[in-house]
Parts: sequence; C-alpha cells; structure tokens
Amino acid sequence: MTVMLHLDDSYLRSFDATVTAISGDGIVLDRTAFYPTGGGQPHDTGRLAAGGEEWRVIDVIKRDGDVIHTLEPGVAPTAVGETVHGEIDWERRYRLMRTHTALHVLCGVVFREFGALVTGGNMGLDKARMDFELEDLSAERVSRIERLANDVIHDGRAVSWRTLPRDEAFRIPDLIRTKINLLPASISQVRVVEIEGLDLQADGGAHVHNTSEVGGIRVIGTRSKGRINKRLEIELIDEVNGVGER
Repeated sequence: MTVMLHLDDSYLRSFDATVTAISGDGIVLDRTAFYPTGGGQPHDTGRLAAGGEEWRVIDVIKRDGDVIHTLEPGVAPTAVGETVHGEIDWERRYRLMRTHTALHVLCGVVFREFGALVTGGNMGLDKARMDFELEDLSAERVSRIERLANDVIHDGRAVSWRTLPRDEAFRIPDLIRTKINLLPASISQVRVVEIEGLDLQADGGAHVHNTSEVGGIRVIGTRSKGRINKRLEIELIDEVNGVGER
C-alpha cells in the first residue's frame, strides 16, 4: 500500500521513495507526493529519477491501495527496491489545489444560502463544475453565489484538514455537504477538510491553506441536469497573493 503524502502536506513538491512493484501500467512506490486521479481532481504529472536517469510521469492512478505512476512511453523502468526521487509539476498541482478549494467555497456558500447538497462535481486546469440539489438557479441567484463566494475567498479564511474514524466523522453536525451514499462503505477513516466558518466535508484531495490563495472565481455557465439538479461551471481569476508559494 502506498502512503499518500499529500494527505498531510499538499505543498510537498519533491520526495524520495522506494520502488515496490513494476507492471505494464507503471511503477508503484512505497510513498508518493503524486496525486492519483480521484474525487473529481485530475492526477499530477512530474518526474521520477534514479541512477542518473529521469522519466516523465504522465498519469497516476490508485488501485487496491497502490498508487501507480505511468511513465512516458518507450522508457525502461527502474528496479524493485531502488530508491527514486520524485518531483511533481508544481504549477499544475497548485492550480488544481486552488480550483479544488474554490469548489469547496462554492459548496459552502450554496449550502449556507440555500441548504442545497452537492450531487456531483469535476475539475480541470481551465474550469470546474459542481452540481447541486437545487430547483431554481436564476441569474440573480448565480450573481449572488459568485459575489458571496468571492467575498469568502478575499476574506482569507484558513483551510485545514484532519482524519477521523468514520463513525466519529458522521456524528459531526452538518459535516457532509455531499450525499453520504457517495462515500463507499469500505471507508473506515474519513479525511475532512474545513474552511473556517463556512464548510466542513469529507474529502481526500489537495487544497490550499487559505482561501485567499484561490484568487477569485467567475461563473462561466449554468445548466439544468434535472428538475432538482442544477450545474454551476466556474473558472479561476488569477489574483493569487503568493501565500502558498513556498
């Protein structure tokens, strides 16, 4: 099983690890800072190096507890037991961290204002979307949501995370901003991400430490996905204050 270092430190850009397995899909490490595709957040890219050689990591997935790092085609992988040095593409990771936190801000604002739960979401480098259990998503509401979300971002609220036993996590009032049935029953430990004074939800992704690092958001589209299911699409406004650059 691979230890996922981002769960404790999402700002970790480089690390050393031991190769535990090699397959046609890629290399498995005992520990990694690379984020595997999941929870609506795309995988990291970057490089692995060992013995004077270096390989590009082009895909990362998690399977049965192992994180598999897919290397660029045509390169010979390293050997099991060898120590490798990994470096993630920080520009890509940091933008995804900002976007993920932006979605949590959006989620918190919509829940606070309308009591609506999240029914789905996804993100990319250029834009992101979130679906809500809402009947009405008028232009006035969209404008209000965007304004209030940017107010929270510019407030500079702390973002933190911790891991709790599943039963304890579910005893926290108003914890889950997503449908509880979206969390697999096999999950016994729940990582929760909190935006100070706004939002607390189960999440395994990478986030910034402060909402001010998001910069700002702009709603670029809406869509009805059903009578009680509405979609908001957003993009980041690049006004980063540098808090997370380290």
